[in-house]
Amino acid sequence: MVAGYCLEIVNLDDASPQTGKWDGAVEAENANKAVADPLAILYVGTYNSGAAKVSIPINNRAHMAQITPANTYPGLTKKQGAAPGEPEIYRPLGFVNYFRPIPADDIQGAVAAKWAKRLGVKKVFILNDQELYGKGIADVFEATAKKIGLPVVANEGIDWKQPDQKPILTKVRASGADLVYMGGVIETGAQVIIRQMKEVGLVAPRVRFMGPDGLLEEELLKGATCEVAMATDMRVTFAGLPFEKMKGVGAKTYEEYKKKFGKEPTAYALYAAEGGRVAVEALKRAAPEIDRAKDITEKREALRKAISLTKNFEGINGKWSFDANGDVDYDTMSGFKVVKSDGPIGCKFQFEAILE
Repeated sequence: MVAGYCLEIVNLDDASPQTGKWDGAVEAENANKAVADPLAILYVGTYNSGAAKVSIPINNRAHMAQITPANTYPGLTKKQGAAPGEPEIYRPLGFVNYFRPIPADDIQGAVAAKWAKRLGVKKVFILNDQELYGKGIADVFEATAKKIGLPVVANEGIDWKQPDQKPILTKVRASGADLVYMGGVIETGAQVIIRQMKEVGLVAPRVRFMGPDGLLEEELLKGATCEVAMATDMRVTFAGLPFEKMKGVGAKTYEEYKKKFGKEPTAYALYAAEGGRVAVEALKRAAPEIDRAKDITEKREALRKAISLTKNFEGINGKWSFDANGDVDYDTMSGFKVVKSDGPIGCKFQFEAILE
């Protein structure tokens, strides 16, 4: 119960039953279903940035606020690192209805390039999965690398559906690059790339591997195998503080999660909690206006407006506010390295550095 309202969660999966991967048609169906529901007041999602491109405009036309726990592609909210026409094309009615309590990739891609240089990398070969998130963060990494004098051999898209990535890895070997940076998520070929890097002799200290937070999943280590992930001296960046370094609200949320679910949170679980709290706080502030509203569109607009005015929110990474684009105004990032562990799979992502 919040401000006299009973909140109910309705779960909708945007994955295609055939591929198990997010699907634009399914996502559109989900968003249309939500806006057609006379009781629906908030849309939580999506996990993939590409899926968000589909649902944001549908929700915008209905004045429905949308909060993501995980999308980090810059063009969804800002011009920096965006394609032509973004982010306006996602706002057909001209206002911001999409919010993310997590920093975007224009920051993450940049700090990753600086981190690579600090780690002593001399030459990078960039791969990307040719999707919105992966290509976007790879392009930001490339732009920053060039700016700071870190040579980039290539930025090549892979066909991640192919089970054999040795042809591209042979090119990497011939290039003399000492780092493979891959923009992608765990479903788009990273496991194969990492596994086959070892098969073609691309291991540390000759060559290392780095990727963004879309790869910060235990599933990746299972698929790539711990032996290979450690052989490539694998590192991953993450938008925010590592859970064990959080203080205050963050530390409390982390402990509550482990107590409730009996396991470590996945990379974005606590950001889902953060988004939920933002919505609940906004609902409390918007309640009088929602009570007076004549129809569901007015009720949604009251909540959307209240969320947009979120300021000095006590969040898991400290105090923050939403800016005019619906983005958080902090840019804390962290870096992880794969190390040996006693767990069931034999390795884990261990916090290594705060990145700026």
